[in-house]
Amino acid sequence: MTHINPDPERTTGLEPGGGVPPGETPPAESSMPEAGPLETHNPTTGWAKGPLVIIIGLCVLVAAFFLAYALVLAL
Repeated sequence: MTHINPDPERTTGLEPGGGVPPGETPPAESSMPEAGPLETHNPTTGWAKGPLVIIIGLCVLVAAFFLAYALVLAL
C-alpha cells in the first residue's frame, strides 16, 4: 500500500489553515485508502428460535405464577 496523505498546507485549492474556498471541491478523504479484505463468511444476525422459545416460556411461567397467586389471595 503506497498511500500518501496530502499535506493541507501544500494541497492545491486549499486556503491557508486547510479551509476550502467556496465553489471548490475538497480533497478526498484519506482515512481508508483501499477496500478491506473480502469477507467470505457472514453469519446470520438475530435471535435463534431456541433462546426465544426459552425466554417466552419463562415469561409465560412467571405470568402464570402471579396469576395463580392473585387468584389464591382473592379467594
